[in-house]
Amino acid sequence: MASSSAAGAGSTDPAAARRNTKRPKYSKFTQQELPACKPILTPRAVISAFLLVSIVFVPIGVASLIASRKVVEIVFRYESTCIPNNVTDKVAYIQSSADKTCNITLHVNKHMKSPIHVYYQLDNFYQNHRRYVKSRSDEQLRDRSEENSTSTCKPEDTANGKAIVPCGLIAWSLFNDTYSFSRVNQSLKVNKEGISWKSDREHKFGKDVFPRNFQSSAIKGGASLNESIPLSKQEDLIVWMRTAALPTFRKLYGRIEEDLNEGDSINVILKNNYNTYSFNGKKKLVLSTTSWLGGKNDFLGIAYLTVGGLCFFLALSFTIVYFVKPRQLGDPSYLSWNMNPGGH
Repeated sequence: MASSSAAGAGSTDPAAARRNTKRPKYSKFTQQELPACKPILTPRAVISAFLLVSIVFVPIGVASLIASRKVVEIVFRYESTCIPNNVTDKVAYIQSSADKTCNITLHVNKHMKSPIHVYYQLDNFYQNHRRYVKSRSDEQLRDRSEENSTSTCKPEDTANGKAIVPCGLIAWSLFNDTYSFSRVNQSLKVNKEGISWKSDREHKFGKDVFPRNFQSSAIKGGASLNESIPLSKQEDLIVWMRTAALPTFRKLYGRIEEDLNEGDSINVILKNNYNTYSFNGKKKLVLSTTSWLGGKNDFLGIAYLTVGGLCFFLALSFTIVYFVKPRQLGDPSYLSWNMNPGGH
């Protein structure tokens, strides 16, 4: 028996060796030998790639920058201008019932082609705060039967023992400054239809859901809503409910569908109702045209030009090095996948 065991221990049986080894079973998948593109980064290939990127990016950057520079903007900051000089406590003033009508004049320095988008801009307003973002009920906004689904809306979930529709801090803080425009004593109509996303109107806000018990709590946060109009048609609310990611943001107020000529003076009657003074916020009125790229935004064009210029500089540098101090390339036939294509 001992001799038999010794013989077994010293056995050179290949089948026994395969059983005892921890080597995994060979496959092209486990050994990462499936057909794949394995490019060799030669100097010519690298220089060509950098040149191609610069050739594509630089024209896109120039076109984007030109489009952005063609956009005409008028920006007017008014939260300080629209406070009377004799007011020392701005928060108390904005929360009072005093008349907050403010008259300002905007000067058009360059022809503005319609449609002219009217925005309100808020600075230092953190709509992305976690508690603020979560304080809403999407079920309630969509479905009339979910009127009492207010568990996620605290602290603005109920008032006087009844559910608030729409509930939550976002709706409660709805922007309520208003603007009316005129030119040479002729009113400029602001079209407020279609200012929200179509998907929001059709899928996120119900056609049979109407405001109820809204802004009836002790502290009024912002604008009131017409209880005879369904939420799907309350586009100011829909725009506001799409929260911004950054503390400085613009939201669309409406569109002026008339051209404004160079030298025109636009009279604005402004109701300065919204309280940004409690958190040192800023309010701005913005009139802007658009281009094929959208509004005024130099960043995209500058980014493309920067990347394209950097790639051209690298391509030029590598070209100079390649010709001034060339380096002999190795033989690709010695690469592992060329020498042993089967893997074993």
